[in-house]
Amino acid sequence: MNGAQGVAGRVTAPTRVLIAALAVVVAIVAALVSAAPAQAKKRGTNVLLKSLRIAAENPSGYDRALFPHWVTIKDGCDTREVVLIRQARSGPVVSAGCRIGAGRWFSAFDGVTVRNPSSLDIDHLVALSEAWASGARTWTTERRRAFANDVSYRRSLIAVTASSNRSKGDQDPAEWLPPRTSYRCRYVSDWIAVKYRWRLSVDRSEQAALRVLVRNCGNPRITVPTRA
Repeated sequence: MNGAQGVAGRVTAPTRVLIAALAVVVAIVAALVSAAPAQAKKRGTNVLLKSLRIAAENPSGYDRALFPHWVTIKDGCDTREVVLIRQARSGPVVSAGCRIGAGRWFSAFDGVTVRNPSSLDIDHLVALSEAWASGARTWTTERRRAFANDVSYRRSLIAVTASSNRSKGDQDPAEWLPPRTSYRCRYVSDWIAVKYRWRLSVDRSEQAALRVLVRNCGNPRITVPTRA
């Protein structure tokens, strides 16, 4: 028996188990380290903006019914109710059938505090008609359903006062910005992030306005959203 074989022969069973366990731990740590940057990758908003395809909008054929919503998400709560529960600053009272009662919400668009949920709309940050004109017209109904009920990405849907939501309508940031100026930079970043997530295009006037807004906001860094 040579020297190397002698050393190997003296490795006990408990030692072999320990070595195997350590190898597993090392592999898990290595996987976590390599995965962490991808999960928490941040970029300047301008990087995401530059990646968006520029194309003229095509609104023909749009119908809100082509985006099925609100769908049941969990425990009898639909998309609207999930967003209301998630974004409440306090409360809300939730009764049988996921009926949402009094709580406290802050409408980021206009800075208004709301107690009655009936005073709130759930805004699709990128409006359904805007999405349609920017690429969703070619999607399947299932993909449009997923877009309209995207509770997995918190920038997609927001509870705001009905009046501010209806003031916005289906306008893009070249045409409308939240009246609460301190929220505008977040709004612009969210708009770009949602378009990036869903691979939606921007038209030239929209892209030009966003470029100026991002620059004026100091090109904030945001976590790169997972593609839908």
